[in-house]
Amino acid sequence: MKTFHNPHHAAHAGQQEMFRGRMVPCHEVPARLDFVLAELQRRPLGALHTPEVGDAALDAAIGRVHSARYVDFLRGAWAEWVAMDPANAQRDALPSVWPLPNRHGFRNDVLPFNFAARLGLFSFDSGSPLTAGTWTAARGGAACALAAAQDVVAGARSAFALSRPPGHHAGPDFLGGYCFLNNAAIAAQALRDAGHAKVAVLDVDYHHGNGTQTIFYERADVFTVSIHGDPSTEYPFFLGHADERGADAGEGFNLNLPLPRGTGFDTWRATLATALQAVSDAGATALVVPMGLDTFEGDPISGFTLKSADYFAVGEALAGAGLPTVFTFEGGYAVDAVGTNAVNLLEGFQQAAA
Repeated sequence: MKTFHNPHHAAHAGQQEMFRGRMVPCHEVPARLDFVLAELQRRPLGALHTPEVGDAALDAAIGRVHSARYVDFLRGAWAEWVAMDPANAQRDALPSVWPLPNRHGFRNDVLPFNFAARLGLFSFDSGSPLTAGTWTAARGGAACALAAAQDVVAGARSAFALSRPPGHHAGPDFLGGYCFLNNAAIAAQALRDAGHAKVAVLDVDYHHGNGTQTIFYERADVFTVSIHGDPSTEYPFFLGHADERGADAGEGFNLNLPLPRGTGFDTWRATLATALQAVSDAGATALVVPMGLDTFEGDPISGFTLKSADYFAVGEALAGAGLPTVFTFEGGYAVDAVGTNAVNLLEGFQQAAA
């Protein structure tokens, strides 16, 4: 299994985030990727690569899942932030105002000139700091996802996009949950564009992949399924309920499997079996796995109780789908354990797939 890692990831290093009404150090830190990379070097599963994709191809892949005005905003956001006040160069940008999604509320079709207003327009939380290197890092992560998809298209059984910031909360025109570009969606779309008639995205992160769901919600060619903490109590709260089944052409092509905080591995594994059966029933010919490791019992902002050894079985079960598979690195904030848990999952997959 090739791993495509993002050499620019550390350019995105937020100083603080708003969490439960107070400013705290960011949970999403560069060390997350560094621990995974170190474990892959200690327990190699295959070659480590930096992605080699052309600028035009990468821009096109990003544009297939994100709106042009959103991408334009991200590309120039830091320069605008600093232009507002040179002192901003020393602090991250966080939103402070949002348009309410209400038919009688604020408009979002008119793009404001004010930077703070546009940051709020394209954000859904105040916990995702935008930094000087955010665009460079996020674009590098998208390149990893595209390269991993291309490797699978070329015949590889699996490939791993080791990228941060993560991506599954980023929607067609919004950021949040530490996510700016949706790497899993970029990989899924690349697999579709390469000829796979039906792609499945099976999200195993503790938090619902609201961005991925939104991108594909009205489409029948990408089946999205997610196992996550119940949004009635868990972030991102406003999507991820079991009655969200898709809309229009996509009706029946979205499956949410929310579980209560405190769920242990036996119940989680049975739910994974349900998800994999749904992937099979959907007729998928390729699989993308947004690989969140925040289901781990020691994660500081999550609530499931999987142990490190359990991730071998998770990988084995995913391999049982028998599909060419792209993994994208998502959550996992018990930083000193995330490398072990990630490689356990991938090793379990690779051994079972062999």
